[in-house]
Order: sequence, then structure tokens, then C-alpha cells
Amino acid sequence: MSSRAPASIVDVAIVGGGLAGGLIALALANKRPELRVRLFEQGATLGGNHRWSWFETDLDDPAKVLLAPFRKAAWDGYMVGFPGYDRALETPYRSMASHDFDRALRRELPAGVVQAGIEVVSLAQDHVLLADQTRVPARAVVDCRAATPSRHLAGGWQVFMGRHLRTTHPHGIELPFIMDATVDQIGGFRFVYVLPLSANDIFVEDTYYQDSPKLDRDALSSRLDAYCAAQGWDYGIVGHETGVLPVVTGGDFGAFRAEQSAHGGVVLAGARGGFAHPLTSYTLPYAAGLAGRIADNADLPGDQLAALIDREAREHWRDTKFYRLLGRMLFQAARPEQRVRVFERFYKLPPPLIERFYAGKSTLRDKARILIGKPPVPVSRAIPALLSAGRPMQGKTR
Repeated sequence: MSSRAPASIVDVAIVGGGLAGGLIALALANKRPELRVRLFEQGATLGGNHRWSWFETDLDDPAKVLLAPFRKAAWDGYMVGFPGYDRALETPYRSMASHDFDRALRRELPAGVVQAGIEVVSLAQDHVLLADQTRVPARAVVDCRAATPSRHLAGGWQVFMGRHLRTTHPHGIELPFIMDATVDQIGGFRFVYVLPLSANDIFVEDTYYQDSPKLDRDALSSRLDAYCAAQGWDYGIVGHETGVLPVVTGGDFGAFRAEQSAHGGVVLAGARGGFAHPLTSYTLPYAAGLAGRIADNADLPGDQLAALIDREAREHWRDTKFYRLLGRMLFQAARPEQRVRVFERFYKLPPPLIERFYAGKSTLRDKARILIGKPPVPVSRAIPALLSAGRPMQGKTR
């Protein structure tokens, strides 16, 4: 038994200081500053080592207000490139690095909210237990830790390696190239993602939509070297990141949610709660929206707040069915090196349709427009894919 005295009760205990947890803490500080909130993060900094990007049209006005304190790169458009064409689009694009996320939260949150370098070993609806056996009672507990790999989901994987480079001379790139798919298609749909962060700073990432979660660091590193050499960049490496994200195409969502929490009455948020775009794996717009709704309902007892967010998660699963269907087309109907044709066809569509697609708000007319016409995959493979529940996901994320 621990000899420590129990900690005083808090109103909301948030476990996991990544994107979802940090935004929930900020929304509570903005809307309910009188509440006692604690944000527990095992690592030394909030947000880990990540870069989040989004279209400005992904966010509603409250989400834009919530994100206002964060330093971010901003552009008034972006580029895509495919073997058959390049295209410039005028949708505003934004990007934020995790170190800027950490700095802003430490500045904006009241003293004592951020509990970094603190490991939570277990949690329940009325408390969290720390590694030193301190028990922190809480009226509501929000679990924002990373999702655990699940046998209940089907789909494929988005695998990537990114580098922040500093060039010795101005690189001359003005707009983000969010999808340069003119590169060799290897093992699935491959594209390079390029963000001009300043005149001499650039972020470049090699990304793959592939059937397995394997991340071959040596191969991706050498391909990034070759891509940068082809651009003529002379540079030093400032930072880097790698990632393996699930691209969910089906599964038993109820079983997944049950698997993610050992105890009822705990609020599941972020990717652990299933709040992501199934096809793009975007999480920021959903994290910002959910943070506001949790703050708006922060007076609810923990079990009632958990039930409310559970209903919202299930509605999100139903509302994003169309994108999981497209994911099955991508992973099961299109042969790996031909998956580029799916995106090449998509990016010829009208910009407002593309904006609604990324925001997860495609209309019935949008869906029909995406599906009609000559399909970019063989019909003989498309029909079985549409009728399938999806390919079971094997392996684990990093």
C-alpha cells in the first residue's frame, strides 16, 4: 500500500497529452476556467514528435478560435501532381509542429494543469492511478492515449517518413505540394509531401498507402535522399519523424470501442475513440470539434459524459461509411501500383467537392460524382470490394 495521501479530487482528468488531450484541456480552460483540470502526459513534452496539417475549410468557427493561439504555417493554396497533370488549388492550408503545440499549451493553460513526465498506470471512471501509486480522484476521466492495435478493424496502412530540412540557399517553393505522385509507385500508392516552412526551411515526407504496417526506414531514407537530390537541394536535417497510421475500411466499431477501454464510464477521445477520417487518417478537425463539445458538457457526471461521447463516436462511424467504402476500393480493387489512378481521377473534380471530402462532409451529389463515370479500377474487382467487410488489419502500428 502507498503511504502517500490521496490527491484532492479534480473535475476532469485527461490522460494523454497528444493532440486530442491538449485541445480538450485548452477548450476547458477557455470555456470553464473555474474547473480543476489535470492533463497527464508520460513524455516530457506535449504532442510528441509530430506535424499536423489541415485545410482551413475542415474547421468550423469555434475550432478556428480554439486553434488561434498556436503558431502555424499558413498558405493560400496548394499543389498536387500526377503522371498526367499538375494542379493548383486555392483552398487555404495550415500546418503545426508539435513543439509549437507544446509551447502554446504551456503558455495558455493555467499553472498546474500540465503534468508532463507523469506515467498513468491505470484509470477508471472516477480516478487515475499514477506510477508512484498516487490515486487522483476525478469526477470525469478522459482517455486520450494512442489507440491499441485492434483485430476488430479492417483496412490498410498509411506509412511515412518525414524530414525538416534547412537549405543553404532559398529553395524557391511558395506553395505546399501536398501530393507529388509523379514518383515511382512502390508497394502501393506513393507520394511525396512538401511544405515550404520558410525561405530556407522545408518539410518533405515520403508516404505510402500500403497493405502492411511495415516501415522500412533504410528504404524510405534512401528514397528521400534521392528525391531531395533530384530537386537540387543542399541542406542539413533539422528534425525527422516516422509514422504508421491505420486506414480503416470496415470492422466492428462497437467491439473496437469496448477493446480500447478496460472500464466503463471513461470518455474515449482522439484516435482511441475512433475520431479520425477513415481514408486520410486526419484527426485534427475532429479533435478540435470534440474538445469544444466536451467543454460544453463538462458539468455532466463522468459516466454520462462518456455515454454522450460514445454516441457521438458511433454517429461519426455511421457518417463516414462512404469513406470506408472508398478505402475498400483503394486497397482491394486497385492493384498496389495502380492505386495512384484513384487519386489522379479524384483530383480532377471541382475544388468545393474536394474540400467537403477532406472535411468528411461529402453530400449525396458529391458521392455520386465521385463514383460515376469510368472507374479507375477494374469493375470485376470493384464490385467484390464494395460488398466486402474489408481486409482484416494485420500487424501493429509503431
